[in-house]
Amino acid sequence: MKNIMTSKTKISEGYSTVLPAEIRKALNLAPGDVLQWNVEDGLITIQPRKKMTLAGICGVISAGGDAVKDKKKIQAGES
Repeated sequence: MKNIMTSKTKISEGYSTVLPAEIRKALNLAPGDVLQWNVEDGLITIQPRKKMTLAGICGVISAGGDAVKDKKKIQAGES
């Protein structure tokens, strides 16, 4: 069963919006965390970007691989 949570906010004059408290708490988000915004066919999705750990970075980087490709994987949050 999916856990569905919905909330709404307004866009301020400065084009800012507030992340609702119940969503921040449910996803354990804090100041400094990064949210990735995606737009596809007029639909906006927002998802938190996971913080990379040293172990996670080491798992992404391939031995003797392409450093540029590895960096792009890390920046995209791939594992």
